[in-house]
Amino acid sequence: MGISLAISTIGLWVLSVTILISTWRVLNWLWLRPKRLERLLRKEGLQGNSYKFLYGDIKQMTQRAKEARSKSMNLSSDDIATRVYPYVLQTVKNYGKNSFTWLGPVPRVIIMDPEKIKDIFNKIYDVQKSRTNPFLKLLTPGLVSQEGEKWAMHRKIINPAFNLEKLKLMLPALYQISDDMISKWEALVSPKGSCELDVWPSLENFTCDVISHTAFGSSYKEGSRIFQLLKEQAELVLKALQTVYIPGWRFLPIGLNKKMKDIDKDIRATLKGIINKREKAMKEDEATNDDLLGILLESNHKEIQEHGNNKNGGMSIDEVIDECKLFYIAGQETTSSLLVWTMVLLSKHPTWQSRARDEVLQVFGNQKPDFDGLSRLRIVTMILYEVLRLYPPIVALGRSTHKEMKLGKLSLPAGVQLILPTVLVHHDQELWGNDAKEFKPERFIEGVSKATKGQVSFFPFGWGPRICIGQNFAMLEAKMALSMILQNFSFELSPTYAHAPCTLLTLQPQHGLPIVLHKL
Repeated sequence: MGISLAISTIGLWVLSVTILISTWRVLNWLWLRPKRLERLLRKEGLQGNSYKFLYGDIKQMTQRAKEARSKSMNLSSDDIATRVYPYVLQTVKNYGKNSFTWLGPVPRVIIMDPEKIKDIFNKIYDVQKSRTNPFLKLLTPGLVSQEGEKWAMHRKIINPAFNLEKLKLMLPALYQISDDMISKWEALVSPKGSCELDVWPSLENFTCDVISHTAFGSSYKEGSRIFQLLKEQAELVLKALQTVYIPGWRFLPIGLNKKMKDIDKDIRATLKGIINKREKAMKEDEATNDDLLGILLESNHKEIQEHGNNKNGGMSIDEVIDECKLFYIAGQETTSSLLVWTMVLLSKHPTWQSRARDEVLQVFGNQKPDFDGLSRLRIVTMILYEVLRLYPPIVALGRSTHKEMKLGKLSLPAGVQLILPTVLVHHDQELWGNDAKEFKPERFIEGVSKATKGQVSFFPFGWGPRICIGQNFAMLEAKMALSMILQNFSFELSPTYAHAPCTLLTLQPQHGLPIVLHKL
């Protein structure tokens, strides 16, 4: 009896302590820690709303985004921040550039000073990718989410897939897929030589086909299915990001969680099948390693042979799958966004469309674009840079502090998110002049460094050691597609076009892009 009573007493004591500790942790997470971080940020001269229990600024953020998306923009305006990043823009207007917002109980410090941005991009071991919501990893797997030695090893293995000589090998696929898209458009043209077409689905399919062929070669059909699954996944993840993430919630097999988990399983199973098939073919010397997957696997095998199959010696099958997912998400989304806004802006500015076409015809005539010619397209390059400045595919980048650190004179505590609002920096009149929100490709006539006066004020692909590994591939793909469009068509916006940029994973036209194509 006495022993049983003692055991019960100990059990009650353990339970009481557990409840107290859990209560303290929840209280600290939802109130004490956010209020402490707020005091520290205000002490540094940063301003923002006071923390609101649990939700922070999420409700206002969601409401402002909903209002912005409910109506289209004036067609003459390229001031897209009012529509695609309204809450942060309003915060900067209310509190200045040294300000912060709240994503639930996590403060997000807005960084717009080029020197601080440069510091953040360079301090890759002190400032890491944001991990507030683990659902994000479904959309940013692989190299993008790796840190430290793991990131360095992955970057080393993937680098060979994106060197200049390997990119040249992919040019025939880029040409063929561009030619297929042009042929489909030509088939729609009326006897009068024109037609109206929503080109946004065509551009999405084009970039999907490019990634499917260049990443997976003969397995491109399975690759196309992955693209559709990833689009569904993106929509679900973005829904999940509009609510406060409760630790452990993602493990419950309900609602969005279950759907996202099922889609992820499907994607991974499909990719594993493609990878296993390729590895088998490589062992039997029946595979050519001239696509991204082949080059990646070959590079990974070399790394494993040199360093052994340990944490610093090559990627596991799951890590290879993550990198393949990243090929899709980063490669497909970024280039389709760049191309669609290029067509919008060249439709709005026909003089620049004519100048770009004249250059393309001068370099290639009606012949097949080649690598050297694409590299010499000066006007086209200026236009693409200006499109990336005004309509960056990713409107903001996030980082997190995992320890106390200094940014210039600013001291930041651990546990703070840093928001680099790409679209606000790219449109900043203090950095770009009074015409910052106008389409003026000539600002890049002497290159990016001259246009930015050596400051880190233009970073559509990121900057520094972690700059996007596929940026040269994306630019080559965009130049090929645009050159062939300009060789074959002139184009203008349809009267039905509604100017409504919005962010899904990247910056996209909410209502598509109906264009009137005229065959040349």
